[in-house]
Amino acid sequence: MRLEILNSLNVERAARRPAIVVTDVANGDQRLVRATELMHDPLGEQLAAQLRSGRSGMIESGGRKLFLTIHAPTARLVVIGAVHISQALAPMAQMLGYDVTIIDPRTAFASAERFSDVRLIAQWPDEALPRLAIDHYTAFVALTHDPKIDDPALLHALERDCFYIGALGSRRTHAKRIARLTAKGLTEEDFARIHAPIGLAIGAVSPAEIAVSIMAEITARLRLPAKAERSTMAAAPSKVAVP
Repeated sequence: MRLEILNSLNVERAARRPAIVVTDVANGDQRLVRATELMHDPLGEQLAAQLRSGRSGMIESGGRKLFLTIHAPTARLVVIGAVHISQALAPMAQMLGYDVTIIDPRTAFASAERFSDVRLIAQWPDEALPRLAIDHYTAFVALTHDPKIDDPALLHALERDCFYIGALGSRRTHAKRIARLTAKGLTEEDFARIHAPIGLAIGAVSPAEIAVSIMAEITARLRLPAKAERSTMAAAPSKVAVP
């Protein structure tokens, strides 16, 4: 790899921005494509599909074999609420390679006994979140059902452009949430980014099943192109609804 490509790649890595190294297998020529450049690249659709997969691989274009080396930051999952759903969700996310953090100011819930293998922060979200420097490669889930905890956390997630934002609650609960956050200056465009009620509609009932539905929705958001993701959501008759 040429030094200038390596240096540019290291800049993207340090900033937690994905990038792809395109190598011509026949002659070894290489170039770096940053995520912000995908839509303008001649191979944009193929590069975007490979990046969504999270895996390096070979493609063919114009009679040439090209190897695409994917460099993507480790995805994070930030969970607001050390609740029963979180106890099931955290190990699922870890199995899928997510770096998991759980935040809950209620020390009766946020205990090492209940979450022994997860980064746990027993603080209010407005104290804990700024230090985490969350970004676009973060999935953000609000589960406390307490507006004093969830609302400030959701505002922060929207500001940080998390790739997935979900909030527990029924449609009635979410309508009340929208009323509260509208008063904080949020718009319809902002609310469209919040998955609420949270999770794919799989008829989930138990905390573990709800965790499965949430992780499935996060995966769809990460891996599927936007059009296909919308089709997946529309195919389901209803979402998880917790009053």
